[in-house]
Amino acid sequence: MIDDIHRLDAGIRLRPATPADAAPLAVSLTRSRAYMSRWEPVRPDAFYTEQGQRERLAGMLADRDAGQAMPWVLADEQDRAVGGFNLTGIVLGPFRSGNLGYWVDVEHAGRGLATAAVERVCEVARDDLRLHRVEAGTVLDNEASQRVLAKCGFEQYGMAPRYLHINGEWRDHRLFQRILHDGPSPTG
Repeated sequence: MIDDIHRLDAGIRLRPATPADAAPLAVSLTRSRAYMSRWEPVRPDAFYTEQGQRERLAGMLADRDAGQAMPWVLADEQDRAVGGFNLTGIVLGPFRSGNLGYWVDVEHAGRGLATAAVERVCEVARDDLRLHRVEAGTVLDNEASQRVLAKCGFEQYGMAPRYLHINGEWRDHRLFQRILHDGPSPTG
């Protein structure tokens, strides 16, 4: 279910984001700022504050309530945020698709958590959100994310020149998708 807590390993779980995640997200994002800068937009310092995360979460939760997004937090055993996974741009009708974005705290990278979480997000997208496909994009040199997507059944379907403004420049991106099912489209 969308609101379920999903255990990914003995100490980490994926759960829906809440407003209370603002402070822990600010701490984790600040700790991981330099590590993630190659794959992220240049962000103002305010983004890395509790208030900045509170504002960001408010927008994401409003989008969730409108049926256009689903934000999750990767949390440790003390309920500290150590990553974020988001389905955004959710479109229903005959398209039934969403766009996946994610990050994992520098102190937890390389442990297979992204792969486990992407798998779980795709299960929820298929079974609960009833999406047909999930798409994701990576900058060309983000080989770690490309491996995660490949392990999770995504296939590259294109390349988008100057797709997103990342790390101070318009960057080309590899585009991936995972078809979740080929059954009939639910109404709605």
